[in-house]
Amino acid sequence: MLVRLKEISNEFLSELNDIEAGNPNSMDCANDVIILCRRTLHSLKSLLLQKDFKSVENEINFFRNIKQISATPLIYYSEVRSFELQFPMANTHTQRKYINKKLTKLNRFFNLNIDFVQYIEKGHTHFDQQYFTRTFLDSYHIISSKFYFQDPDFTTSRDMLLGKVKAYRRFIKYLQNRPTDKRQDYNSNQTRAFDSIPNLKWTSTKAALTELVYALYVNGALNNGNAEIKEIAIALQRVFHFDMGDFYKIYAEIKFRKNSRTKFMDNLSTGLISFMDDSEN
Repeated sequence: MLVRLKEISNEFLSELNDIEAGNPNSMDCANDVIILCRRTLHSLKSLLLQKDFKSVENEINFFRNIKQISATPLIYYSEVRSFELQFPMANTHTQRKYINKKLTKLNRFFNLNIDFVQYIEKGHTHFDQQYFTRTFLDSYHIISSKFYFQDPDFTTSRDMLLGKVKAYRRFIKYLQNRPTDKRQDYNSNQTRAFDSIPNLKWTSTKAALTELVYALYVNGALNNGNAEIKEIAIALQRVFHFDMGDFYKIYAEIKFRKNSRTKFMDNLSTGLISFMDDSEN
């Protein structure tokens, strides 16, 4: 059973990575991930109903660790989708107010559950049997009123609370980095410089764009070198309206090219130098 649980989790993580890498649109990504999470949780539940745990330790490990792999993204992306659906279309002030209101609510959640949060952060285990086994479900009642995936055979008193703690931490970062629509601050007769940018589409290859992504990352050209590869890839896919697919795999293939491993970057350099030379004549 443990082997199969690991296989399901690995398959989930692989699919999750593909979805997040190939979906620059937050709503599309959220919808696809939610479907994947629910499917995975159903698979875990079916396996659990067929073969129960051989020990209390295995049950604790499942609800505290293994289940969280797919439960936490489900909670996170459910929050993202709900937030984006309700995000106001008014001016920047209204949008920022809405974001701050959501952050205040999340902060209240952590304050109300500070004992459990400390228990998890400090790595305590003395209440694990009560928190992460189904035996004590009636004694330690579920304290959250919002459920994402609940079943008496598949839920303990605190496993979903743990998922919310992890997901909400990530959601806070999402909100802190969520841009507001500054165009709303301009009068209707004013035009921003960004509004005049044409609709650019990447017409070269996936490998070429992958080279550009990694070149920007390696040279620290964005955010003073603090931008991650995945962030750069998602941003360029959005700007160029282009799906790169599995750019990690593409990069691995690029490394094993027999000829130039930087074919696109070489052509960029050669072409620019040639253009400069011609312009001087």
